[in-house]
Amino acid sequence: MTPDPLFLATAVEAALAAGRIHRRYFRQHVKVEKKGPIDLVTAADLEVEREFRALIGGRFPSHVVLGEEGAADDAARPPRALVGEGRHRWIIDPVDGTTNFAHGLALFCVSIALEIDGALAVGVVYDPIADELFTAERGLGARLNGHPLRVSQETRLLDALLCTGFPYSIRERRTRQIDTFAAFLGQSRAVRRLGSAALDLCYVAAGRFDGFWEEQLHAWDMAAGALIVAEAGGRVSGYNDEPLDLFGHRIIATNGGVHDAVLGVIRATS
Repeated sequence: MTPDPLFLATAVEAALAAGRIHRRYFRQHVKVEKKGPIDLVTAADLEVEREFRALIGGRFPSHVVLGEEGAADDAARPPRALVGEGRHRWIIDPVDGTTNFAHGLALFCVSIALEIDGALAVGVVYDPIADELFTAERGLGARLNGHPLRVSQETRLLDALLCTGFPYSIRERRTRQIDTFAAFLGQSRAVRRLGSAALDLCYVAAGRFDGFWEEQLHAWDMAAGALIVAEAGGRVSGYNDEPLDLFGHRIIATNGGVHDAVLGVIRATS
């Protein structure tokens, strides 16, 4: 069953509104607070999520919202339990790439997804500086500013451009992750690290990257982007090629042609 068009329209409306907030704060010496040693939150994060929760609460009172900045409030209720509270769950990262945003680096976005009965149905990612709106609906494909998206056709890891990210806990748990990174440096054309998992996933969907892997992610980091990759013809899985679990913290997303090779490198270095 295809999603109600109102759901995509709502996600796009919210994403564009978030982009206006982003642009208002960007490079304006916005106040930055710390959630951890290198995990940041800004006034833009808080305002975007607050406005989104108000929009969903007013338009769809029975829907649940899971957001990064409200995660502490949701902690008393396990993420999976939220599904049982209603058929619809919205998942938002108000600023994916907060560290970039806080440093004035124009690589960040808002990421919004909708699950219906536990399955991803809508995904929207908006980069307000590049003015790129990535959208997807289950079974209806993925688009960039209204134009269809398709993953690349590369099949050789040696010729692939890959992307990854490191978690906030990298200082404490870095050896294996750096070993995996080094292995890909030796077996691919190049590896990039942009600092926004949602954009990384969208760039796989757009054919700019051939593959992406990362661990210790949250549902709001990857929900929208995972659907966009899948609807652009890509392949998305966990580290053991199992179906993606949004609460499993690990993701591999590729064009499909290099997926098995990416899996092989990760298995060899795990």
